[in-house]
Amino acid sequence: MTRPTTCATPPASPATRQMFTRILTSAVFAGAAAGLIAALLQLAFVQPVLLHAELYETGELVHFGADAVSAHPDISGFDPMRNGLSILFSMLTYVGFALVMVAAMSLAERQGHMVSGRSGLLWGLAGFIAFHFAPGLTLAPEVPGVAAADVGERQIWWSATVASAAIAMWLIAFGRNWVAWGGAIVLLLAPHVIGAPEPDVFSGPVPTEIGALFAARAFGAGLAGWVLLGCFSGYFWQHEGERLKMQTA
Repeated sequence: MTRPTTCATPPASPATRQMFTRILTSAVFAGAAAGLIAALLQLAFVQPVLLHAELYETGELVHFGADAVSAHPDISGFDPMRNGLSILFSMLTYVGFALVMVAAMSLAERQGHMVSGRSGLLWGLAGFIAFHFAPGLTLAPEVPGVAAADVGERQIWWSATVASAAIAMWLIAFGRNWVAWGGAIVLLLAPHVIGAPEPDVFSGPVPTEIGALFAARAFGAGLAGWVLLGCFSGYFWQHEGERLKMQTA
């Protein structure tokens, strides 16, 4: 009798393991650092606006009454559990973003493009455009209590817009002819020409000034976080590459 043969998966080569380690290490350090700073910016500038909006959502404040309402209510207070979870969630989210960015950096480096902390600034700007500015141009950041379309429809539109904008950023950066650049323009415009899901009626108890302030600060904190993420990702990617070269030399 002959023993049945088994199909064993061949072990990964040392170069593949080094590449995976380099991507993972760079993403973890870059994402954790950028996510921590972004979380602190969120807590300092964005969260107070959200807490203010919640006062109108719950009816504690009403701005359509006869009496004027203070634009600066007392919303002080530190919640260790809530703020700690916010920081942790931000760091994990940015690590996920960093994994995507560093993987794209590795592909660009294989094609002969230099990646560093300085060039990472442009990677961060591209990430901000793809994940924040492009979808937010039509589907603006919203405070609690405002009218909104169906969540599922908005998620589908947001995901499609982010994907098309990310591909467009790659074509703009690494395209070699007007066909690629023209395709990038089409990808950037198409979601907005189609249009994002909108509510049937506009309503909500939150003052428009708070919604505008929230959108502005959300964009500002997002821009800072993505620029830092790009710089950190480029720096750690370059640093890990140099370290691996020294080990193998």
